[in-house]
Amino acid sequence: MTLLHIVTVAEDNPVLRRKAPRVGRVDDSIRRLMDDMMETMVAAPGVGLAAPQVDVSLRVITLKVDNQLFHLANPEIIRAEGEQIAYEGCLSIPGMVGEVARAEKVVCKALNRHGKQVRIKGNGLLARAIQHEIDHLDGILFTDRLTDPSTLRRVDELGDEEGAKVEGEAVTV
Repeated sequence: MTLLHIVTVAEDNPVLRRKAPRVGRVDDSIRRLMDDMMETMVAAPGVGLAAPQVDVSLRVITLKVDNQLFHLANPEIIRAEGEQIAYEGCLSIPGMVGEVARAEKVVCKALNRHGKQVRIKGNGLLARAIQHEIDHLDGILFTDRLTDPSTLRRVDELGDEEGAKVEGEAVTV
């Protein structure tokens, strides 16, 4: 496996703002991409990673939530309900967090690493991570979904008490 370069907004790479095309079929090259993405995401560290974040314009995401690993191609949300508001961060926007409203529960359908259709039911952090990574596949960043632009801040600029509070609640996906 290989650690991949994570594209950041500072690089002004258009891949982060482009809608990624669907995967035709899950083959060895897609499985290798999934494995490399998972290794890269864990090393970063993050909860999720989308292929455009490693400069690959394909609808592929990886997630690690509560020690469960997900390798998904062509994910799409088929049901969403409720609302959760929390701070999010992003490996492509390092050092920044902001408050984002997301669905509390989602059902996602996708192809797994073996090319089989699966449905993932997620709530809380898993639901948030799925939505965040699918947004990447559509060229959307968490900063586009802030509840209010004033919630966006640098983690290192926060005071100790406020920084600890936000850092403890923020999820880097």
